[in-house]
Amino acid sequence: MKIGVLSDTHGYLDPKIETVFKGVDHILHAGDVGSAWITAELAQIAPVTAVLGNVDKTLHLRDTELVEVGGRRFLVHHIVDPRDLSDYLRERIAQDRPDAVVFGHTHQRFCQMFGGVLFFNPGYAGKQRFDLDRSVAILRWDEHGIRPQYIEL
Repeated sequence: MKIGVLSDTHGYLDPKIETVFKGVDHILHAGDVGSAWITAELAQIAPVTAVLGNVDKTLHLRDTELVEVGGRRFLVHHIVDPRDLSDYLRERIAQDRPDAVVFGHTHQRFCQMFGGVLFFNPGYAGKQRFDLDRSVAILRWDEHGIRPQYIEL
């Protein structure tokens, strides 16, 4: 199973993403999409699950999505502090029992296990901001576990 993961596009879809995500089984967008055409373009590559970010007030997306791909459960939510979960997220994780929580917002890569759940942030894919590297990620999940790969844009 191969999943494309991105966040914080802020209305900009880097042309490299189509090539990077070619052949993925599913795409997860962890919020701050910026414009509905972004998810429409991504849907030309693979099925998309996207959530609202703090700049997405006019988009018709949910705050949180749970999607199962290849027998694995992914909880997608924009603002997550893995070390200090909100009550809402703590309850959702207990209820939904995801294999991974995918998030964005910080514009910084993050990949760490907490309580048997992978917390994963692909970094940000929008136009260059600050001094942070722009990136997306591929998650490969098989019988040997998960192998995250960050791809700089």
